[in-house]
Amino acid sequence: MTDRHDTRVSLNVYLLDAVDFSSWLALQRRLVFEVSGDRSQGALVLCEHPPLISVGRHGSREQVHFDHRELSLRGWPIRWVNRGGGALLHLRGQLAIYPIFPLDRLGLDLRAYLHDLQTTLRETAADFGAHATLDGKRPGVQSSGRLLAHVGVAVRDWVSYFGAAFNINPGLEHFRRVDCDGFGQMTSLERERRLAVNPDLVRHRLIERFCEQFGLPTPEIFHSHPALSDGTEYRPPAKTPAWHELLMARRVDDK
Repeated sequence: MTDRHDTRVSLNVYLLDAVDFSSWLALQRRLVFEVSGDRSQGALVLCEHPPLISVGRHGSREQVHFDHRELSLRGWPIRWVNRGGGALLHLRGQLAIYPIFPLDRLGLDLRAYLHDLQTTLRETAADFGAHATLDGKRPGVQSSGRLLAHVGVAVRDWVSYFGAAFNINPGLEHFRRVDCDGFGQMTSLERERRLAVNPDLVRHRLIERFCEQFGLPTPEIFHSHPALSDGTEYRPPAKTPAWHELLMARRVDDK
């Protein structure tokens, strides 16, 4: 492991809108390949995903309390992924944070990386007036006893991928039906502030915090990536199931 102050890593930041999860996984593989081949660079992707449930290495279907019919009507798939942690519900208003960093070049082992990642999230929350804490026994950032930011990472050849999901202003009611790493209910930055927040300001402050915490220079910022130029960015479905259709589906499956 090198001294993290002996070398510098340039950073490309991708500020994207909503990206289809399958398209994101393909882009992530490409970025991991690129950083593995040139460890003088890193990437940070900030985006949202359409509604879905991802399940990490420590998760199971038992953590998801939506039945198959309701998930089908909502158009919410379940995706099994190679990250730490269990089940996580992704919704609009939740910021997906993906650092693709050469940890060896930065002089970080997995424990130090998790500490720096969670500290970055905690300090960003504090910048917007939310008192956030770390659990100490499991990854994640809490506020008022609820999970504010889920952390689930993976590492390949000392390159980090996956990362965190930071709730800015999603609707919170559906999170009650997905067990997220045993934390119980989830919260959001807006709920803890009791004030509205501009998501763009959160993104930009988060970038600043990443650079401060990881000792990175001023990044290059992009608002697209060539791998997503084929229309793979998410577009909402033409028809969303009406609330009464979803209610009927739950009643049928409860019988």
